Amino acid sequence: MKVAVVGAGIGGLALAQGLLRAGIDVTVYERDTALDSRGQGYRIHLHALAALEACLPPDLYELCVATAGQPSTQLTVMSSGLRILRSTEMAPNGLATSVNRQTLREILAARLENVIEFGRTCVGFTQDPDTVRVQFADGTEASADVLVAADGVGSPIRRWYLPQLAVEETGALCIYGRTPLTDQTRPLVPAPIWKGFTAIVGGTAGMATGVLDFREAPGDAARRIAPDVRLTDVPPYLMWALTAQADAFPGVPDTSVGLHAVAMHAIRRWHRDIRRLVELAAVEETALIPIRSVVPIDPWPSTRVTLLGDAVHAMSPARGSGANTALQDAALLASRLADAVRGDQDVVAAIAAYEREMVVYGFDAMRASREAGPAGGGPLRSSLFRRLAGIR
Repeated sequence: MKVAVVGAGIGGLALAQGLLRAGIDVTVYERDTALDSRGQGYRIHLHALAALEACLPPDLYELCVATAGQPSTQLTVMSSGLRILRSTEMAPNGLATSVNRQTLREILAARLENVIEFGRTCVGFTQDPDTVRVQFADGTEASADVLVAADGVGSPIRRWYLPQLAVEETGALCIYGRTPLTDQTRPLVPAPIWKGFTAIVGGTAGMATGVLDFREAPGDAARRIAPDVRLTDVPPYLMWALTAQADAFPGVPDTSVGLHAVAMHAIRRWHRDIRRLVELAAVEETALIPIRSVVPIDPWPSTRVTLLGDAVHAMSPARGSGANTALQDAALLASRLADAVRGDQDVVAAIAAYEREMVVYGFDAMRASREAGPAGGGPLRSSLFRRLAGIR
């Protein structure tokens, strides 16, 4: 079996690792020219460690755990004046942690030098009962037994293959930022944030915050666990994500400096320590993400083309489920395709088995994230803790 994966994000790379472990030939086609050619975001919550372990070689999985953040012991909701509205203590859990997105992606890409082809933009595909042919912008083609769209929320493959699966703008925007943890900024971080995920609720906007204090510096961990792997050293930082309906961010600029100024204006009446932490952010890394979500559809007839991650169940970041669901997809699809290689079922039946499970948990996660909504005021004040933290 030969599998073509379009997209070298978290889900696509995890799938490639899982397929290689199963002895399946795979090529990943990535439109970017390099793994670090654009920003990858910051801290993400990770609870799909079982799926990650199923895909990765043991030493790379150990490297993921070693470079994760300190375990959370508390989840908190605070007012913009830093009054605690609600909190809950939690026992440290090895199955739930935080990681730096770029570090995770570098680990997932480790040893895939002969698997990933960069600068390859997919512009179409055709399939017959036995083969899928993928077309690229440079005029070349590639043939495979299976095509997997792992090319994100804007997936061209999804638009061609499942035009009925629409992506909606939720009307909310999120400004992401990163504030390095230094001798100057550490004293400003409110105590609850050191203990775990903290949501700060303002009048028209809300802020999700989380510290990433690495258990072990990425470079040091790689030299100790997997000396052939090179990881970018990243200083510890505070991630903040300011979210509101678009009308709360009038005239949003397209520059990082302008976005930082918009964030500062939006929190101008918040507690001085939060204002100062945002002021001291790495301004050039401030980024804007419109919050989009798919509209679930009924199951479709399975073929040799399938999808994973944001390409099929893009969701709001409110519950931190996007990357975790993509990892779950990768582990499940790799397992089902391995069944086909062993002769347990044919390829299309294996993909159908994957899609039956994926659409259930994927669309369920999407609905839960959409219900959580953007971090704003009003009704969110009473439900943010339960919804954003994933607690029922």
